[in-house]
Parts: sequence; C-alpha cells; structure tokens
Amino acid sequence: MAEKSTIARPYAQAVFRLAQEQNDLAKWSGMLQAAAAIVGNPTMQALIGNPRVTKQQLVSLIQELVGQGLDELGRNLIQLLVDNRRLVYLPEVAALYETYRKEAERSVDAQVITAFPLDDEQQRRIADALQARLGRTVTLHQTVDESLLGGVIIRTQDQVIDGSVTAQLDKLARALAG
Repeated sequence: MAEKSTIARPYAQAVFRLAQEQNDLAKWSGMLQAAAAIVGNPTMQALIGNPRVTKQQLVSLIQELVGQGLDELGRNLIQLLVDNRRLVYLPEVAALYETYRKEAERSVDAQVITAFPLDDEQQRRIADALQARLGRTVTLHQTVDESLLGGVIIRTQDQVIDGSVTAQLDKLARALAG
C-alpha cells in the first residue's frame, strides 16, 4: 500500500495552487485544519470505514460539523475525497498544505525545548537569531523539559541545534573516554 503522504500529495498540491490563485492561503489553512480535525477524530474514523454510512452522509456530516468555515470549494474538496475513498487522508493533505504554505511565505516553525520557561526577551532573541540564520520568519513553540538541566534544543523542519547541558556533558564524556 502506498504511503499516506504519497496519496495525499496530489490533493495538497492542487489545493495549494488553487489557494495561490485565489490569493487566500490563510482561508484554505483554516478550512483544511478544521475538516482535518474532524476527520482525524476516532469516532469519525469509525464512520468513514463503516459500510452502512453512505458517501453523502459523510459529506453532509463534515459540512455540518465544520459549518461556515467550509466554503463551496472546500465542500467540493470533501466530496472529491469521499468519492475517491480518500477522506481518511485529509489530515495528511492539511499537513502537506501547511508545509507548502510555510515555504511560500518563507516562514518556519521552530520547537524550542528548555529546562525552564523562557521569558519574552529570550524568545525574541532566539527567534531573531534563527531568522538571521535561516532567512525566514520564525514562529517559536516552547516546551519545558526539566531533564535537560539547562541550555536549549531547537528543532526546525530539517535541523536540530542541541545546546543543552546534557548534550555538552555527553560530548565531554565521549572526549574523555576516547
């Protein structure tokens, strides 16, 4: 069986091109995220796989749950996915779309893991340094992990910067042992 991202990719690319043509990347993000959250729900997953639930019932249920957040083109996408038995891939479609959007907008999400919460100034300095290094707008998401002892680990799409005290101690131990 094909990997989920392989099946989802053509849909995400088509939606992204449409969103670019409409010059409304944010609107499509909202629609996709709302519909994907519903489709990703375990109860909805059971309904999607239930042969007693018709395609039209699935489409109607999703439209009702998303409500006004789903325009006509969004409803058409849901109908297309249901008709092609690809509705279960909507969360992957939404995730790929967000990747394309971030690339187009020259932005990146960065996960910052620290031993202690960062204040606003520390977050701003990290974001500024990452922006200079990556040449993109950076959105930080902070997580506290007390096992780090100190320092920071920063993860972006394709990079990990490990400046934690734990990593430094491991490096020192390897140097002393070697």
